Amino acid sequence: MGGRRIDRVLAARLGVDRDAGTVAGEHAGTVAGEHAGTVAGEHAGTVAGEHAGTVAGRRPEMVLVEEPLAIRFGDVLVATTMRTPGHDFELAAGWCLAEGLLGPVDAPARITDIRYCGTGSALDSDFNTVTVTAPTGRPVSSPRLGTISSSCGICGAEAVDALVDRLAPLPTTSTVRSTTLLGSTDAVRGHQRLFESTGGSHAAAALDETGEVLVVREDIGRHNAADQVVGRLLLDGRLPLPSATLWISGRASFEMVQKAWSAGFAALVSVSAPSSLAVTTAERAGLVLAGFTRAGRTTVYSGLDRVVD
Repeated sequence: MGGRRIDRVLAARLGVDRDAGTVAGEHAGTVAGEHAGTVAGEHAGTVAGEHAGTVAGRRPEMVLVEEPLAIRFGDVLVATTMRTPGHDFELAAGWCLAEGLLGPVDAPARITDIRYCGTGSALDSDFNTVTVTAPTGRPVSSPRLGTISSSCGICGAEAVDALVDRLAPLPTTSTVRSTTLLGSTDAVRGHQRLFESTGGSHAAAALDETGEVLVVREDIGRHNAADQVVGRLLLDGRLPLPSATLWISGRASFEMVQKAWSAGFAALVSVSAPSSLAVTTAERAGLVLAGFTRAGRTTVYSGLDRVVD
């Protein structure tokens, strides 16, 4: 579904030919500072800036595609988000669940139809409009008619409390194994093909109570990737998953906690830091919130009593 996910552009690399391993420039090879001698990251060794040296030439580079997606719930336009095409139906379904348009996750309204456009030809909209149809008594109010950026999601939205007041705390039986938390990043790493090709995608994944990866999605926006994971599970009739974990590659913001909570996950795990509002909201939800989950380590900010051996 949708259009292409990656594209080719011409780009010039400065200072390093990664294939040849050579470094050019007057100051190439000098290291200074506290961490002299250490190399980290996929692109370690790239030299840029004032002393970048020579240009290796222009060559094709793979970049992520970013296009707008309009989401309609019935005949109402409820959101427009910047996304990477490919899993648009999942994204729309997951977004509608997180926003409460489908009701609670333990008894969601059944999506009866989901299609491109819905008001005309999908070709006319370049496959950039998805319409979700579901019998629900909840009125569609305060639609997000502004464009949601690929990095932000809910940033700046008013009445944050109103978005989570509808969600009941997770049951006390909602727990997660410590081994699942600690091993989640390693478990997902081999599934990030778009990142391997472009270095520009975020990822989200669902892991079961044993730490097995159930679904992985990649997108230019981490909130889109999370919606796609939730949407896939919803469309397959697999929600809620009371002992499952939602893993994300970016920071753990309030919106990420909302998405995990609304889908009934036991834990939200991030490779980066959480925000203060994310921690407060996770505590309210009874959600395990873990950050800086890398290399067999993690920091638990909320729900430590729900982490079991």
